[in-house]
Amino acid sequence: MPDAPGLAVGDTAPDFTADLVTPDKEVTTQDLSGLLEESPVLLTFYTVDFSPDCIEEWCSFRDFDWFATSDQVQVVGISKSRSYLHKRFISYLDLNFPLFSDSDLEVAEKFKVKYRALNLFARSRRSCFLVDTDRTVRYRWLGEHWLDPTRDTPPVGEIHEALQEILGTGSFDGETGEPDDAFA
Repeated sequence: MPDAPGLAVGDTAPDFTADLVTPDKEVTTQDLSGLLEESPVLLTFYTVDFSPDCIEEWCSFRDFDWFATSDQVQVVGISKSRSYLHKRFISYLDLNFPLFSDSDLEVAEKFKVKYRALNLFARSRRSCFLVDTDRTVRYRWLGEHWLDPTRDTPPVGEIHEALQEILGTGSFDGETGEPDDAFA
């Protein structure tokens, strides 16, 4: 999808400020760089709260214990849903991940994942970006569904393996799986 190619591995992730709903349902205004002070962030773009595909995606992250308990990386969701809906979504799925609200899709545009479904509806392409503490994109996954890339569900197991490799002892290109000295 040429109009939503996503940031590339090695690009500098743009900083942004948006409302963030925490797992205890508090709403704060947070910038990405503030989160990165603690650890790398797996920024996960999805369409909207309560769509069947998004429920499946977030249950996958929740149920894969490493994402729920790892102190190596923070999993943070981002969608065009507003904060009040994020609170309900977090409660409904018992999520322990914070969710950014990007109701105007400005952040999706900065990460180059904003597009129009069927040339009508503005959306963010389902995607995941591992952003290191220096704001370098170290890994990315982009939905590739032929009709609507919001229908792809991130391969949580593959993402976990890639993050373990990147955050562990080795370093490799997050798209090709080949050794990459750019981040060594």
